[in-house]
Order: sequence, then structure tokens, then C-alpha cells
Amino acid sequence: ELLTKELRGKVKLEDAGFDWKILGPDVHDIDYVAWQCDQDAYAYSGQKCSAQSILFVHENWKKAGIVEKISEKACARNLEEMTLGPVITWTNDRIKSHIDALLAIPGAEVVCGGKPLEGHTIPSCYGAFEATAVFVPLAEMMKPENYKLATTELFGPFQVITEYNDSSLDQVLEACERMESHLTAAIVSQDINFQQKVLGNTVNGTTYAGVRARTTGAPQNHWFGPAGDPRSAGIHTPEAIKLVWSTHREIIYDCGRADASWTAPKAT
Repeated sequence: ELLTKELRGKVKLEDAGFDWKILGPDVHDIDYVAWQCDQDAYAYSGQKCSAQSILFVHENWKKAGIVEKISEKACARNLEEMTLGPVITWTNDRIKSHIDALLAIPGAEVVCGGKPLEGHTIPSCYGAFEATAVFVPLAEMMKPENYKLATTELFGPFQVITEYNDSSLDQVLEACERMESHLTAAIVSQDINFQQKVLGNTVNGTTYAGVRARTTGAPQNHWFGPAGDPRSAGIHTPEAIKLVWSTHREIIYDCGRADASWTAPKAT
């Protein structure tokens, strides 16, 4: 109420989220999925509430080369083409400290990036870092002494990657349940039984399911209601109560296969 009065009703509050994506056991359209993973994790230098923070890779996708394809796209990002930019809330020292702490976990390694950008004039009070991914073994990540660190959101061009198989899916679901902020999520699979198992054991507010599943894009799929002013718009209407204030869950199925002629758009 105080902020509403002081700012004349123009109050915008946005929480972040350590958003996960699970690549299911069925491998389809690997180039499209690699592109979508790159966009979800690194577009806008990862500074968006729906950024892909952790990627659970089924061993079938790992064998197909998805990690290498994501790494190739991440390494192509740069300041000149504005596919990377300043990191507003994390300095380079803080980013490096977080990466070093993750690398102290047994079996962890840098997949791509891991270094500050060079040849720029970005002030040191901001971060300027390569698009980075760190692999952390699932069994190590789930240990109490490592879990909080591995699921700390770095609001920048960074993600954690881990691998699982059919027998460790329950560990993946446990990892998703233990996260504190359940904002957006993605289940990349055409297998309806796999989709339903994951959907039935997770609670994220906006979840995408299907081979084109992404973590980014929620605003185009549900109504935010008060349009920036909590004292106006749809407040008290049945629609607002159901679609906004009831904190409903939204599941978007995006199962259409990529066309054979599809090529990756330019990174953003």
C-alpha cells in the first residue's frame, strides 16, 4: 500500500526463478532443441526471470551430442553482435567465485565459457562474462552440502548442466521439488507418459511440454491482470480472480516437429 501511494500505483514486482529444463529419453530435432536451449539460457545475457538455469540431459541426448551443440552456440555469442552484454547485478569477481565453488564439487567441469570478456569498456561494477555452462554430476549435486550451491541462481549468462538416465529420473524430480522458486520449466519430450510423470510430480507455475518446450515466453501465454497498477484493471472480476489471484498453474504443449527446412535464427 505504501509503494502504491508513493509511486502513484505504478508498482512492478518480479521474482526470479531457478528454472529447469528436462530433456526426456526420446531424441528429436536436435538442432532446434540446441538452439532453443541456447536462447533460453543466454538471450539477454541470461537476465530474465524465465532464463534456463539448469538443464537435465537424458543420457540419450548426451550420446546424440546435444551438449556439444549447445556449447558451440554459446561460444559464438559476443559483444560485437550484441548477443552478450553487461551483467547488471553480478560482477566478474562474484561470477568467477561462484564458478570456482561449483568446480570444487567432485566431477564438475566447465562445458563452455568460464572467462571474463575482454576488449570492452564495461565498468567493473558490472559483469562482462562469456556464456558459461558448468557440468555437475547429479549424484554430487543432490548431496546436502552441494545442492544449495548448485541451484543458486546466477542472474547472467550461466547455467548448470547435469546428466541422468531412466533409473535416476526420480532424483531429477526430487531436485526440481527442492528448488525454492517454481517459476517456469520445460519438459522436452514427445513421450506422453514421460510428460505426465514429470508434470504430475512438479509444480512450476508455467510449464512447457513437447519437443519445442522452452522456459522463456511465459508473458505471451497468460494474462498478468492488473497491467502494472494493482488498484485497477481486472481486480475483483471473476476472470482476474481465476487467472491471476488464484495462482493457477499453466501448462503449454508445444509438440509440433521442426520443419525439415528449419534453420536457426540469429541469436539474441
